[in-house]
Amino acid sequence: MFNVTALLKRLVIGRALRSEELGETLLPKRIALPIFASDPLSSVAYATQEILLVLTLGGLAYLHFTPWIAAAVVALMTVVVLSYRQVVHAYPSGGGSYEVASTNLGASAGLVVAASLLVDYVMTVAVSVASGVDNIISAIPELAEHRVLMALVFVALLTAVNLRGVRESGRAFATPTYLFIAGVLIMCGTGLLRYLLGDAPVAPTAAYGIEPDPADANLAGLALVMLVLRAFSSGCTALTGVEAISNGVPAFRKPKSRNAATTMAAMGAIAVTMFVGVTTLAIVAKVHITDDSCRLTGLPDCEDYTQRTVIAQLAASVFGGENSFGFYYVQAATALVLILAANTAFNGFPLLASILAQHRYLPRQLHNRGDRLAFSNGILALAVVAGLLLWGYKANVTSLIHLYILGVFTSFTLSQAGMVRHWNRELATETAPAVRRRHHTARAINATGAVTTCLVLAIVLATKFTQGAWLAVLAAIVLWVMMRGIRRHYDDTSAELAVTDPRSELRPPSRVLGIVLVSTLHKPTLRALAYARAFRPDQLEALTVAVDRDAAAELQRQWEEYGIEVPLKILDSPYREITSSVLMYVRSIRRESPRDVVAVFIPEYVVGHWWENLLHNQSALWLKSRLLFTPGVMVISVPWQLSSSAHADHPAARAPGAVRRGEPVRRHKR
Repeated sequence: MFNVTALLKRLVIGRALRSEELGETLLPKRIALPIFASDPLSSVAYATQEILLVLTLGGLAYLHFTPWIAAAVVALMTVVVLSYRQVVHAYPSGGGSYEVASTNLGASAGLVVAASLLVDYVMTVAVSVASGVDNIISAIPELAEHRVLMALVFVALLTAVNLRGVRESGRAFATPTYLFIAGVLIMCGTGLLRYLLGDAPVAPTAAYGIEPDPADANLAGLALVMLVLRAFSSGCTALTGVEAISNGVPAFRKPKSRNAATTMAAMGAIAVTMFVGVTTLAIVAKVHITDDSCRLTGLPDCEDYTQRTVIAQLAASVFGGENSFGFYYVQAATALVLILAANTAFNGFPLLASILAQHRYLPRQLHNRGDRLAFSNGILALAVVAGLLLWGYKANVTSLIHLYILGVFTSFTLSQAGMVRHWNRELATETAPAVRRRHHTARAINATGAVTTCLVLAIVLATKFTQGAWLAVLAAIVLWVMMRGIRRHYDDTSAELAVTDPRSELRPPSRVLGIVLVSTLHKPTLRALAYARAFRPDQLEALTVAVDRDAAAELQRQWEEYGIEVPLKILDSPYREITSSVLMYVRSIRRESPRDVVAVFIPEYVVGHWWENLLHNQSALWLKSRLLFTPGVMVISVPWQLSSSAHADHPAARAPGAVRRGEPVRRHKR
């Protein structure tokens, strides 16, 4: 029969790949850059804007802090990139910050990092997609009312592309990322060149003034410091996703560590250049943007005015207006790369979840690879949670940004502290002078990174906690507790199932008592009886419940008429309840003979359509679910294939729902 579901799956995901083809999905540096670095590269589209949004709370007077805040962000990014290059070389297995913290600071610290990163990956998808939708609306304001729907559609498209595999998603995302880099660099270069030639670009909002927010007017002293720190913490969104390369080292071609370190250096250089260019150009063009358009003075109607993003204003001022080719090019490239920046999370989240599942901190299904050798369950889980977040916050970047970057700086701090301990351990055993010098340099870099990111983490907590960051903290805590609980469950289960005395475990039961459940006398019943007799139990009987006395009497008559040798026992049920009557009878046998095993045979229909399951097997399903909780009872299903099942497509070995594991099968050469 034609299977529409299977056809759609193949159209969306593609043909299934063999485990041996995993090596063919490894990435060259030019493809790895847009896959793992699209988030930090694209964040320059909103990092400058977030700085300006905070500073303009106090009015135009505080915009002169912008270059100093930008310089601090650049210095921080440089330190973090250098620090993570050490991680890539020291821990190339792909665990990244989680592996560093777990190995050097203990399992609890590792779980703090893991929980923080998982939350941050979800926020990366939500913020990137919402920001991309914002840039589309900046070009086409009429789409504003469809913001949430657009965001959810983009998440669904990203999910579909990533389910096709890492290499496929890399090919799809490489061109937009490079087009965005080229567009921003050309825009910044053109704008700054015009400034040097005396024809500085002017933003569309340069003529508007800004009324200070009443709560932040006339700031001084500690209040002014807090405003600047808030702007700095918002600008630190430029660092999100920097650690993704350290998590994705196994996806690189050999030599993996060197290629990953080179890609990270390239990412850092490009991101810093674009961030500096956009920030400088925003200052030159006098971009004015606020959290509320009605605080812009000089607008004829602030209620209906849709503020354009900083990138949109810069493109319009540099390339000659909002109808120029350059404006639409930059807006299209920015919107596309911001949406595709979520791909960093779509690669990082499933990889980290797979490692955590392998370590038994998350459900084992997250370690399984799908048809295209991607961690499909992790991809789907990320998409669902991010989609719910976008729906709940109406895809609003300003609301979502407060939940952002907290997790990433937690992982930065703990991983760099772990690297310091790592180098201390290496130095304790290393004697070669040249190697010791390299270790000392690396330790100094990581120590600087740990101190710096710890300070930034404190700033982020102090400035964003009451504005919504508390929710991200709560989510990370809940996730940490949940992962500890999952690990405890797996450990308890392993201990409970461990073989302690093989001889005792292999000792056969005293007797096997067989019971065949009967509702009516038909072919499935006779097959179940024949199957049960083939087991040769010590005692065998058929069992029915007399819900209808006339039907039970008719069954007894047919039983005797056919001369069936298996005795039929009829249980009385005055309240017409089947399950309880069977359970009470089986448990009574167990009480009388605790060392005996009761084997219950249940005839079941095998149907070809999902809706037929609603019409059959409900009593059998409920009985099985209850009997399975009874010690010493074995439940055996005896299938009877209805004619409709003969026309159903039988699942192939690699069809949907097939059980897989995360590790590929490796061929061994003789």
